[in-house]
Amino acid sequence: MSSSTLAQKNRMISPLLPFWLVVALLPFWRSAEFGTFLCLVGVIVAWRREGGALLRHADARLLLALLACYIGAALLSSFTAMEPRKSWTTVLALLRYVPLGLYACHAIRGERGLQGFYVAVAVVIAFWTLDAWMQMLTGWSLRGYAEPQRISGLFGADDPKLGPTLSVLSPLALWVARKRWGLRGLIVAFLLLLGPVMLSGSRGAWICFGVVALLFAWREAGSPLRFMAACAIGAVILLAAGGIAWKTSTRFDTRMQHTLTALGGSEQDINEAMTGRLDIWRNSLAMIEAHPFTGVGVRDFRYAYPHYAPANDHFMTAETCGEGEGACHAHQIVLEILTETGGIGLLLWVTAIVVAWRAWRRADVVDREGAFPVTVCLVAMLFPLNTHLAFYSAWWGLLFAWLLGLWCAALYAQAKEQSHGA
Repeated sequence: MSSSTLAQKNRMISPLLPFWLVVALLPFWRSAEFGTFLCLVGVIVAWRREGGALLRHADARLLLALLACYIGAALLSSFTAMEPRKSWTTVLALLRYVPLGLYACHAIRGERGLQGFYVAVAVVIAFWTLDAWMQMLTGWSLRGYAEPQRISGLFGADDPKLGPTLSVLSPLALWVARKRWGLRGLIVAFLLLLGPVMLSGSRGAWICFGVVALLFAWREAGSPLRFMAACAIGAVILLAAGGIAWKTSTRFDTRMQHTLTALGGSEQDINEAMTGRLDIWRNSLAMIEAHPFTGVGVRDFRYAYPHYAPANDHFMTAETCGEGEGACHAHQIVLEILTETGGIGLLLWVTAIVVAWRAWRRADVVDREGAFPVTVCLVAMLFPLNTHLAFYSAWWGLLFAWLLGLWCAALYAQAKEQSHGA
């Protein structure tokens, strides 16, 4: 490879490094904020060079509209929050997502830049997956041993986020495998990701990965008949993989036995199988009824919970967020929005979805093709018929904002390159 070609690749990759670092450092908790800080520095430098032109691009305007709804819901809830200090500090922290997303819109230009970034993220996902497979086979990861009930990989035994994160980001790895090695590569990548997702012990991750599989199957099939055939083949593969895991993995067996408790049919059995989710959702409905417009305040769920839960509530006696504090969040995106930001917050979220949908419909076929994997990430992450991590938390919220920035940049990457070249 010539020195000029290497220099050209370095110029393309180096501006994307700060944004890439955010996802690369996700397993190490607050370390991911180092990438966020570098993106802030990058936006300041870009602003000094371009000035207001930085905000005139269509991807930046779309990002600001989406973040205005997301942050606006939190802002309005803070005025009537049950714990104002927590809500207001959360709103201030959410502002860091603006430069994070703007940096993605600034740095990701053109088809080559976008696809190159997908490859870089796919490398990270592949590394997480290989480490998880090592833990599945040996019980050991680079971050140590896993818990008896689930594998955790690079995230560590005290952090059960491997499954949700891997399932949400899996479309980027599947996309790269499909581009590089065709349908065979897509199937192999799917099977390699399936093992860690299944043994992560997160049923929410199972559903999320299922949504990803369905969307990729629909894209590959091209017709309803072929899609039904692909779903049938996929069901056979999942049943076979599940059967093998059930017989060979004590972790998967423990999780399935816990899940099958729901077959008892009683409310108590279902609640036990769902790890107390029914109690959380019941108390969430009481919060919504008492605070219908702006909620209890963003990230104030844990402070409001003791006021609406009975004294013998499981989460009031168990050490969850802290003994006596109750559940940390609603564990379901619609209930989280309604309990913490109220009906006004939900209206803003729906507005953001409409804005995003209209932007998707206005984009041409090539742009939608380039943004397809990130679109699948967001659809799987936001799929409402599932349990969820907290979208206004410091960690899951960061991943959500990162994907929003990447989606806006991807949707306009080619158009921006053409205008820049002109």
